[in-house]
Amino acid sequence: MTGDYKTLLILPHIHIHNANALSSPFTIGFPAITAWLGAVHALERQLNQQGQLVKFLATGVVSHQIDLQTYRGANDYVSSIVGTGNPLDKEGKRAAFIEEARCHLEVSLVIEIDSLKHDKKDDLLESITHLLHTKIKMAGGDVKTFNSPVIFIVEDGNETDLRKLTRKLMPGYAIIERRDLMLEAMEQGQDAMEAMLDYLVVHHQCEEGEEDNVVWRSHRKSQTGKLPGWIVPIATGFHGLSELGTAKNQRDPDVPHRFAESLMTLGEFKMPYRLKALNSLLWRYHVDEKNNLYQCIQKNHEAVELLTNENRF
Repeated sequence: MTGDYKTLLILPHIHIHNANALSSPFTIGFPAITAWLGAVHALERQLNQQGQLVKFLATGVVSHQIDLQTYRGANDYVSSIVGTGNPLDKEGKRAAFIEEARCHLEVSLVIEIDSLKHDKKDDLLESITHLLHTKIKMAGGDVKTFNSPVIFIVEDGNETDLRKLTRKLMPGYAIIERRDLMLEAMEQGQDAMEAMLDYLVVHHQCEEGEEDNVVWRSHRKSQTGKLPGWIVPIATGFHGLSELGTAKNQRDPDVPHRFAESLMTLGEFKMPYRLKALNSLLWRYHVDEKNNLYQCIQKNHEAVELLTNENRF
């Protein structure tokens, strides 16, 4: 099977310090998909301002390591956020501040480029290297180190090219959209919250073991009879709550403003070598004006019906 050739920019093994781990108003962990696409969009704008006229079409995110800044003691039931050491106020007391969930992580980004002339390749890589060292933040965190960016050409549908690409991303876990799991559960009568929690809740059960000791066992429920992979909640966009308009002191006076809430769905961390197609890795922007949805989706899910407002989570 053959297809069109795609030009990919790989930003390998980016070490990020103090990234935003509060991926939505009610989840903590790996940064939201919107944060990664936002960082790539910021990189594109910086390049365009420098005369590097490129257009980034989609972004794949591969996690190599994450260190969530939380702490749980030996007998604690919940974890606590490890706060930063903010300076004392003028009275010598700790200033009031809102605790922010942070994480240190290492990721690789795979960015699809619309088109790139061969003689512009070296200039583009040099500009990207400079921007990553100086101006670009990732998911609200500071870029500490990274391996040299590379350009990789793949033929869409060519399994050999896909294998060469995924080898460059190992060892690691690509974040894949699993909206299908929620839709399947909702078709069986569950609402969005129940559908999500069914794949995330950990059930604890105690049994009496040998010598009258108690043995605790933990498991996660599977609705399909086949245990899915590493399933996590992910924030993939926003749902508009108010009409488009203007607001006092809004950041950009030329862009219409509206209040919005986060959109959540299920995702799966999957090793890149298990991917069957390049589109299973890449996330793209998608706007549904009719339903006021601003989403990051994967192309293989474009045909899936969006969640209705009554079942939205």
